[in-house]
Amino acid sequence: MTPTEATTLDIPLFPLNTVLFPGGLLSLKVFERRYLDLVRHCARAGSGFGVCLILHGREAGEPATPAAFGTLANIVDFYTLPDGLLGIRAEGDRRFHVERTRVRDNGLVHGEVQFLAEAEPHAIPTEYLLLVTILERLLAARTHFDDAGWVGFRLAELLPIENRERQHLLQLGEPLERLAQLMHYLPRFQSA
Repeated sequence: MTPTEATTLDIPLFPLNTVLFPGGLLSLKVFERRYLDLVRHCARAGSGFGVCLILHGREAGEPATPAAFGTLANIVDFYTLPDGLLGIRAEGDRRFHVERTRVRDNGLVHGEVQFLAEAEPHAIPTEYLLLVTILERLLAARTHFDDAGWVGFRLAELLPIENRERQHLLQLGEPLERLAQLMHYLPRFQSA
């Protein structure tokens, strides 16, 4: 089933101390039984899992409280780490809002999520071209520098901002709002 704006789906959640954006890549070391089960389920079903910033708790141990907004992650690679543990690489897909959560017997958090509408590709207005210049210097590959949504997500990943700020940027629905917020953050990176 392809997620749509009107559909609420039950998906496993992987609360982390990071924010995943659509189109972003995430590498994870998987060692807890609940997350090994999650990876096994996703591989068999060809489905993804939700990545949400941890609001309370930790990545390992007791189930953590996830933020109400996250991103669907699709596993694109599996590998064995030098210590023998499972490594996965996942790519961010669609943003979602968590309507409600529950914790399964194995400690895995599940969420009933509603996928958010994504804006159509939007040209970069002149007042935000500085952000494109910064991103071009940070990235070697030239791909979607003309799309406001893509530029905003990539800068949100790369700039040295706090996770709560990344979470705020993830929650913004309009690409130009995201660029405006990023412009607001820029003065703190200027040399004194």
